[in-house]
This record gives sequence, C-alpha cells and structure tokens, in this order.
Amino acid sequence: MKLSLIALSLVVGLSACDAYAAGHGTAPAVEANGILTDASGMSLYTFDPDTATSSACNGGCARNWPPLAAAADADETGKFTAITRDDGSKQWAYDGQPLYLWVNDSKPGDITGDGVGGNWHLARP
Repeated sequence: MKLSLIALSLVVGLSACDAYAAGHGTAPAVEANGILTDASGMSLYTFDPDTATSSACNGGCARNWPPLAAAADADETGKFTAITRDDGSKQWAYDGQPLYLWVNDSKPGDITGDGVGGNWHLARP
C-alpha cells in the first residue's frame, strides 16, 4: 500500500511538472453566463476592425478599451493566442479576436460596452 501511494505521488508530481513546463496551460479568461470574463469577472469585448494578428485599438482607444494583457512570453493555450500590439506589448486573443476590457464597466457582470459604436461586442466562447 505504501509503495502504491509513493508511485501515485510520483506520477501526479511528474504530470504537474509536464503541464507547468508546457506553458502552464491556464486560460487567460473564463466563461461566465455565456460570455468571456477576465480572472476578476470583468466582461471582455472584441472590436470589429481587429484581425487575428493585430489590434486596431491603440492610443486613446486603448485607454478606454484596455487590452487583456498577456505576458511577454505568453504562448497559445487552446483557442487563446497572444498577439503583439503596436507598442510591443502582448494582448490575448480568443479564436482570432483580440480581447479588451471597457473602462465604464465598474463591477463584475457589467456589460455596458456591448454595442458601443456598433463595433464593440461581448466576447463569447
């Protein structure tokens, strides 16, 4: 019995190390009530003029629509990819759509950015 527990602990420990070495495998956003949110539960949005590899929201736009920041060494995680912004920083995208927050959402569950300017939409999984 003791040997089985040791073997199980070793297998579980090695699996955890493999997952960590492969880029942590943690999604940068989660699904809540049919939309994507950041780790704090704040709604995420997409912008129609963006492409799968670049953001059209920079400068003043990005002050109102903060990009969902990715670490400099961020790697693909499922449908999540990291794009490089005009300023060299990284931003998460989901299924080819860069993700943003909206400055006028003040608490988790707010969705006040949906439809703004006809170009901003809630990000959906």
